[in-house]
Amino acid sequence: MLGRHLGLTISKLSHCQATMKFSTLAVIAACFGSSNAFTAAPAKAAFGVPTALKMSTAVETDKMAALATAAKEARGLAMDSIAAAHSGHMGLPLGCAEIGSVLYGSQMMYNAEDPTWINRDRFVLSAGHGSMFVYSWLHLAGYDLPLEEVKNFRQHHSMTPGHPEFPNSEHNTPGIESTTGPLGQGISNAVGLAASEKMAAAVYNTEDHQIFDHHIFALAGDGCLQEGISSEAACFAAHEQLDNLIVMYDANEVTLDKMAEYTQSEDVIARYNAYGWETYDIDGHDLAAVEETIAAAKASNNGKPKFIKCNTIIGKGMEETEGTNAAHGEAGVPYVEKAKANIGLPEGEKWFVSEETRDFFSGVKESNKKEYDAWQETFAAWKEANPELASQLDDAINDKTMSAEEMIAAIPATEAGAEATRVSGNKIIQDIAKLVPHYVSGSADLHGSTRNYINDGGNFGAGFDKSYSGKNLYFGIREHAMGAIMNGFAYHGLFKISGSTFLVFVDYLRATCRVAALAELNRVSYILTHDSIGVGEDGPTHQPVETVSGLRVIPNLDVYRPADAEETVAAMVHSVTHKGGPTALIFSRQNIEQNDAMDFMARREGALKGGYVAKEETEDLDLIILATGSEVPHALNVAKELPGARVVSMPCMEVFERQSDEYKESVLPSSCTKRIAMEAGVSGLWYKYASKVVGVDRFGFSAPGDIVMKELGMTAENLAKEVASMS
Repeated sequence: MLGRHLGLTISKLSHCQATMKFSTLAVIAACFGSSNAFTAAPAKAAFGVPTALKMSTAVETDKMAALATAAKEARGLAMDSIAAAHSGHMGLPLGCAEIGSVLYGSQMMYNAEDPTWINRDRFVLSAGHGSMFVYSWLHLAGYDLPLEEVKNFRQHHSMTPGHPEFPNSEHNTPGIESTTGPLGQGISNAVGLAASEKMAAAVYNTEDHQIFDHHIFALAGDGCLQEGISSEAACFAAHEQLDNLIVMYDANEVTLDKMAEYTQSEDVIARYNAYGWETYDIDGHDLAAVEETIAAAKASNNGKPKFIKCNTIIGKGMEETEGTNAAHGEAGVPYVEKAKANIGLPEGEKWFVSEETRDFFSGVKESNKKEYDAWQETFAAWKEANPELASQLDDAINDKTMSAEEMIAAIPATEAGAEATRVSGNKIIQDIAKLVPHYVSGSADLHGSTRNYINDGGNFGAGFDKSYSGKNLYFGIREHAMGAIMNGFAYHGLFKISGSTFLVFVDYLRATCRVAALAELNRVSYILTHDSIGVGEDGPTHQPVETVSGLRVIPNLDVYRPADAEETVAAMVHSVTHKGGPTALIFSRQNIEQNDAMDFMARREGALKGGYVAKEETEDLDLIILATGSEVPHALNVAKELPGARVVSMPCMEVFERQSDEYKESVLPSSCTKRIAMEAGVSGLWYKYASKVVGVDRFGFSAPGDIVMKELGMTAENLAKEVASMS
């Protein structure tokens, strides 16, 4: 976007080398043509000492003074809120105040009055425990987060929960871009946000009008970098050249239990250089260095994500705890009043914000509004010149699709013979991609097995045969990062995304599934194949038995295990039309017979309700057989010989439970108490519906799949035997 305000003009970045230790003079040398490498020592030894170096003319002294005052007052807000709650994490908000001041007061482009503006810069607090950091800055920046809500930190029904929560049915805090708290998730979400922005720019920008050109910022600490997920995501970001991503590392040398040196000794800068990032090393309390480094990182479009090591003092300003692991939490509460006096806040005043700071951020809002208005003019011209793209973008922003009922009617009958539901899924995903243009998919190096590749969709990324407009993402063998990157796509708010792996490996990304469910990310779905002991020869390491039930117990996650191709249509349609949370699609490797005795549309409609009568009884009802997935054909075969038996296919317990009481009673009449359920997995959850369960409450073994199934009782013959044993 023309005229985007950087706060600093960077004209000669070609001299910036891969690793940069930034003092103010080093940045000025970069800007004005020095060919020397950045070897200036980091300013950590001079923490708290005002920069004596002359600043570039683009950074006005009064602006820097205003940023310093805002940083001081943000520290005060955090101290008062955490003290009032007697709970929270004080170390990061105090240690990173200068970073927040520069981001919200100078370097980020946003409109606080339109917090969902599609071309805003995004900020992710990966170290989510330091949530008072982001709440303080959102309040000061003019977002609809009143001071009263800042005071209500961590209280019931407040807009300031203990960890940041993406707007959902429980919380709606404007300016929160992702749900963070589990360390490593946020920095990995930021990678997904950056990838989604690259995709949006490639799909929607034109030669005449650029409507997407924003940056993604993340603030992470040692805990985030120690979690393995961040390494997976960092590799993906560098490999796909996500140079719109800027990560600030709060390098305070502290973790919760001990000083960081107790558990880590690697050179973090060298590690990120090795990944392929552009790295910087600065004093995180030197406002000029923070300002100019972020400006330089934004202006550098060299195909490398940016990593800024900000050397900070945890709990800065609180003499009794600063620089120690005691500063991490609320241990500093007894010293709050003294600390506030030490940093120059008015004695006796709580939640103090000066008129000067209010006026400064009013100016920031006005400046940002000019950029926003200029973008709106560009956007209007783009819409007029590209009406079809504009309509597609509107659908993407608002996640508009056909209704589920309309979509199942729009997909032709599968006319399949016996086939694995992963094979059915491969056919249906082609229809889904055409019906939902903002749908994309990816795999953890398993496209050939999970069969979720979108034909003619192109491959996402940099190099080889890839482009940023591609609809197929190659995550590599990085399930955990895949899940968090998918969440990042959903947070970005333009694309629907599915990701695939073998079901047994969903435990690698389970933490991200939980966060997706908590954040109600209905733009996310999981394609999980090789669903049971039917995997066979690969043995128990690859045969899930507890996994489906383990997913079913996650709130807000709908788990579909379809029994044939037509149920698979319904499951996949649900995954792109459901609102309220993600969907897990559990597909088989083994072939499954189709229930051709029942109309294909009736099967789809029934599966959309989570459970339905797959075979009616022909005499008075005296037995209900419930089953799901590859076990439904066994139930149908047994019921053929039992005139009073009804078969209920239950592809999704969660959706069935949301149906009306009348519908559930029609499928499972309370008058019929003789019920048996069958699934090739642990039996526990089925006792909600049946008094007897034929399940697999042990691990499997290596043998051909049909033999494993037979030995562990997953046959029609064994089901018939168990039915016969019921009184």
